[in-house]
Amino acid sequence: MTSYTTTKADMIELRRLKGLLPPELQSWVMVEKAIEVNPPLIRSEEIGSDQVEIQVDLVKWEQLALDQRNLLFWHEVARIQNDTIPKEGWEMAALAIGLGGAVGELWVQDGLLLMLALALCGVAGYRLYQKNNGDRTLTEAIEADEKAIAIATRFGYSLPNAYKSLGSALKALIEQTPKKRQRAKYEARLQALKRSAAKAKAKVKAAREAATNTETVY
Repeated sequence: MTSYTTTKADMIELRRLKGLLPPELQSWVMVEKAIEVNPPLIRSEEIGSDQVEIQVDLVKWEQLALDQRNLLFWHEVARIQNDTIPKEGWEMAALAIGLGGAVGELWVQDGLLLMLALALCGVAGYRLYQKNNGDRTLTEAIEADEKAIAIATRFGYSLPNAYKSLGSALKALIEQTPKKRQRAKYEARLQALKRSAAKAKAKVKAAREAATNTETVY
């Protein structure tokens, strides 16, 4: 169960994480402690038209190594930069209105209004499907992992250490996650990260060989 009391250690960690935000995000992204029972480890959500809040379960968070925390935090930052965090949803309300309107128009037999109500249901249903599409959310997570690596290098990590830290964080999440579906997503992200690391390593090696060949010519 999550504690509702924010300790001095919690405040220090929240301030530290705030300092890990890229400068361009610091004025409108907040970092807070999650206060509900059994929250996700870390998540982001819009709290206004121009403000986002990153919520962290500090009880689970403290069980991770510092580098693991940093890369998972930057993954969340990357999701904000990629504009893939959940928005304030209108879809459920629209679906309810559309269904209610459709039932009402069936009663009064107004064909035009019935079509409009069904169209509203269709749009809302499609948007809900998009939000919950597993392939899409996995792709977005993998893209955020790639961007988290880039953010880490901005904060002084070498490329190999950034990959290593995020990889170890994903392994820790796999070990700690009992739900098979969620664990499979972490495993897919880890495999994608390994492929990305191999490509980055090959690129660096090729660049070094090209530089060596150039020096030999001169």
